[in-house]
Order: sequence, then C-alpha cells, then structure tokens
Amino acid sequence: MNASIGFSVKIFVPSGDPEGPRVIEKSNWTGQGIVFPRSVFAEVRRREELNRTGAYVLWEPGTSQQLPSVYIGQSDLLRQRLVDHAKNKDFWTRAIVFTSKDQSLNKAHVRHIEARLLGLARDAKGCELENSTVPPLPPLSDADKADAELYLADMLLCLPVVGLSFFERPRGPAGKTRELFLSAKDIQARGYEEPSGFVVRSGSQAVKDEVPSIHNYLSGLRTELRKQGILEDSGTSFRVTHDYVFGSPSMAAGVLLGRNSNGRIDWKDSAGRSLKELQDAEVETM
Repeated sequence: MNASIGFSVKIFVPSGDPEGPRVIEKSNWTGQGIVFPRSVFAEVRRREELNRTGAYVLWEPGTSQQLPSVYIGQSDLLRQRLVDHAKNKDFWTRAIVFTSKDQSLNKAHVRHIEARLLGLARDAKGCELENSTVPPLPPLSDADKADAELYLADMLLCLPVVGLSFFERPRGPAGKTRELFLSAKDIQARGYEEPSGFVVRSGSQAVKDEVPSIHNYLSGLRTELRKQGILEDSGTSFRVTHDYVFGSPSMAAGVLLGRNSNGRIDWKDSAGRSLKELQDAEVETM
C-alpha cells in the first residue's frame, strides 16, 4: 500500500528482549499485531489476545537463493489454530497475528482478509506460498466489506515495519524517479531505485546462459524466479513478466546478466552516467 501521509507505529517489547515477542499498534487504528519467533510460542500462547478472532502469517525468511516460505490463515480462536500449526507445520520460524483491541473483527472479516492477503502474495510473487489454494472472497455486506478493507489497509502499512514486504508489488516510479538502463549480451533492461530495493521493469530481458563463475546465490535466485514465472522464456533470452523488486542494484544486474555484477557501475542513465556517478554527484551536492 502506498501511504500518502505520515503515521506512527508503536512497538512494545513485553519481555524486554528485542528478539522476543513484539506488540504492534498503529495510530488511529483498533487493530493490534503480535510478531514473534517460533522459539517463544510457549510464552506467546498465554497472551489474552490469542483468545480473539484474527488473521495470521507464518513464515520462514528466505535466503539469498530462495524466497520466503509463507502460510496465511485466519481463525475465530487464534490460540488453538496456532497450537495446531506448532504441532503439524514444520517450516515456519516466525509468526505474526492480527486481532482488534475492541474485538470488532468477526469471522467474516478475517476470512475476507485471509483471501485478500493470499491474493496479494500470489500476485506479488515475492514468496513461496505454503497454502494449497487461494479461497474466494466471502459474501459480505457493503458495510462489512468496507470495514474489512479499512482494517487490511492499516495492516498492510504495519507489515513492512516488521520486515514483511512480500505482499506488495512495486509502487511504480514516482515523478522524479530516475530511470536506469542495462545493456549487454544482446539484452536490454530498465529499472529504478525505490526505498524497498531496486525495481526491474516488466519487459526487461535476461540472458539465458550463466558464466561458470556466477555466485551460487545468483544462480539459485534465477532458478527460483523462473519457477515463479517472473523470468519467462522468450526464445533467445528470458523476459521479466512484471515489475520486480530486488534487494540491490547488483543483485538485479547479476540475475539479468547471468554473472556477478557491480550494479552501481552497470546500471546507467540515458546519458551513460553510472548509478555510482549519479550517487556520488548527489553526495557532493549535499
């Protein structure tokens, strides 16, 4: 979600350990989130908030070669559902649950939120979904649908604050965004920087053949992106099927070129100035 105005998020650490459970609250919102590592679930399961109706995300952070593994769900009794997942799902190492402080969320609301989150994650292609299906949106009155969507909007603003960015596709270049280009080995690509990383534009090309010295993480990521349908075979090259965020300019360039790359050198503007030259000039101006 693209926030147009500022907002505040309060993070409370009840145990005093910053690696332990954290309670998330946003200004002017009745929602509440609890993010925690699986290792402290025995502590978290005693919290009163888990007696409520809510939605949740279980995940295992990705590596440089793999996308995060993610499971999205909902329940009218979060504690029991999470206990079941602790017994029966091995993959996850992190979890976040969302409820409402005034208990205004009902079963229909969280079913709507679950379906919307699954759709967003599927379309963004930034994770491996562990859910076998994406359920249809439940039938809701106009008022209930509006309530669920308003809750979801605030929830989506909170998620990146705690490191969950796999629900959002790139926002698209803003008015002053600098477009950059990559040309090599008969391929052409376009991209730009944004706060979440380096975005490669839809329609950009990637080489098919990798050099033997390519880093394993780049080769693994190329394989994962082909599996996700982000890199599509277009004959002599691969084509990027939609705007995609990479962690850095070098990661983006390395995937497209099939070799290790210094993205600050290889990405250039329309005048041929490298990203490094542009960034260095900005520092000098400052």
